[in-house]
Amino acid sequence: MTDLTGLEQARTKMTEAGVAPAAIETFTRFYHLLQSGASGMIREDDIDPLVDIPNRAELTIGDDEAAAALAKTAMLKLNGGLGTSMGMDQAKSLLPVREAPDGSEILTFLDIIVGQVRAAREATGARLPLLFMNSFRTRDDSLAALERYPDLAVDGLPIDFLQNREPKLLSQDLTPVTWEKDPDLEWCPPGHGDLYPALHASGVVVALLEAGFRYMCVSNSDNLGATPDATIAGWFAASGAPYAAELCRKTPADVKGGQLVIRKADGQVVQRETAQTHPDDVAASLDATRHPFFHTNNLWFNLEALGAELERTSGVLELPLIRNDKTVDPSDPSSPEVVQIESAMGAAVAVFEGATAIEVERSRFLPVKTTNDLLVLRSDVYDLTPDYRLEAQALAPLVDLDKDHYKLIDGFTERFAAGAPSLRDADSLTVRGDWTFGSGVRVEGKGQLTGDGGTVPDGVTVGPEGF
Repeated sequence: MTDLTGLEQARTKMTEAGVAPAAIETFTRFYHLLQSGASGMIREDDIDPLVDIPNRAELTIGDDEAAAALAKTAMLKLNGGLGTSMGMDQAKSLLPVREAPDGSEILTFLDIIVGQVRAAREATGARLPLLFMNSFRTRDDSLAALERYPDLAVDGLPIDFLQNREPKLLSQDLTPVTWEKDPDLEWCPPGHGDLYPALHASGVVVALLEAGFRYMCVSNSDNLGATPDATIAGWFAASGAPYAAELCRKTPADVKGGQLVIRKADGQVVQRETAQTHPDDVAASLDATRHPFFHTNNLWFNLEALGAELERTSGVLELPLIRNDKTVDPSDPSSPEVVQIESAMGAAVAVFEGATAIEVERSRFLPVKTTNDLLVLRSDVYDLTPDYRLEAQALAPLVDLDKDHYKLIDGFTERFAAGAPSLRDADSLTVRGDWTFGSGVRVEGKGQLTGDGGTVPDGVTVGPEGF
């Protein structure tokens, strides 16, 4: 079976499933790149680090200027993730995170995001629309959860739109995989670079422009640090840039994530994702003395510039390919090997002439990718303020829980049923073995538990030697 036949099969499958034409054409472009042997790798020898960018903490934006920009800003959350790495089968944003500021209930990511936007609306008078890009597997549950907020919609704008999906391809011949055990697993999301064809298909940018909005802030729904920010909005409006990315300074905990670099060939700023980093270049990419920043995936767009680019390209932006090798069933390593064609939305930095970046505080980057992250977020390291911001009370410790017992959310929840331990005085927490935590447990310094496991009694302190 030829590669061309594989592409024809994939296009037919996408068309029959009702996938947007822009997404099919984007997939086609990437398929040809895949055929040619492209992997999207960006070698260290071909780039220079990006080091000279403005710092949010040093901005001098007037209150009126900031308020005027926020009044023309919309918030968009990427909400297509299922949390499969934690064993979830619904939207990760529906995970319980924190007790409400008034102690009345336990809030999910979605609840806190809505709380942040409503609080910003009340404080500033900005209309501040909130939209979600859902996947076909997160949409129904997420919209049902949002029904409790009838005041959320603004100016008749939609609450959400759908990201696209594409076939997983058999590694051996690049034909669409068939998996009768669970046909849903034949499909995958195209990475967050799908934002652009999905926006084009939905008409959301046009609708926002017609409603008087000029800027849009995009972030992941599992990053509760990406709150509405009038100061950044004011800076972005004044910059005249079509696009901006928020970057953070690296810490020893930052071993993953994309970064912006400068391509030597033409001086263009481009994004390099972890999957685009050659194994021989990993050490250099993680070296904070060479590459001091990492990409938060918080982006700002000038809606007029974005709309013009979507119109010009029919939603098919020329983003680099990311080849992701997986198995068709992520939970079954023996299932057929497949290729997932992906792209990163941050790679659009190379598409928009005049695109820029800004250094932001670490408080704007609080993602939850693992149960390690979730434990820190649920702990007393953070307080949830009345305006629904997560305010750090201490430096976040490095948490490393035994994957055999804590990686999946059910096992994690069972072992922390009495609540998260106090981590304010912890430098780190390393757990090996099957330990169930009692209530009121404190961790100090380099806390460590080893051995087969057991119960950590109520009220004890865990230190370098255990308890």
